[in-house]
Amino acid sequence: MTAETGLRQEGRESGRSSNGRPSRASRLSRISRGRRIALAVGALILFLAISALLARFLSVENVERDDILAVLQAEAAGDAKLALVRLDGCRSTPSCAATVRADAQRLRRSGSVKILSLTSSTAYSLKGAAGNTRVAWTVIGRLPIVQCVRVRRTGSFLTGAHVMLLSLSAPIANEADC
Repeated sequence: MTAETGLRQEGRESGRSSNGRPSRASRLSRISRGRRIALAVGALILFLAISALLARFLSVENVERDDILAVLQAEAAGDAKLALVRLDGCRSTPSCAATVRADAQRLRRSGSVKILSLTSSTAYSLKGAAGNTRVAWTVIGRLPIVQCVRVRRTGSFLTGAHVMLLSLSAPIANEADC
């Protein structure tokens, strides 16, 4: 056994590393078992809280998509009244209500509505925002339709975000932006 090996062996036995500092195992053994459990429980609670906030924040995208799908389904069914109910404040604005009624007559289709593309300008906003969402949709066997939906988000990921659909445009060109 060399002198260096002997020093390392002696350091392990004394709970010190070869440089004379306490080893990690020695430092951890000084923390009481109760304190280690409390730290682990605290870390778990912090992880769960962050996960819950993140899940709430990410679920807003699904809420917006589901609300838009419901308006498009009403429109495709020719039900202007239901579409107007799903658009906050549109019924009280004559031009918005007239557009929705005309679209419901013109875009009436039988079958399931499928969203092909959805591009939201308010996606992943950390606080309230308003903007347009471009949605391309179809009923299988028919040509796609592209429309703009005016969206307002309120709240935050801490307090809970809420989505309101404000208006729905007439169809636009397939490659057009909102």
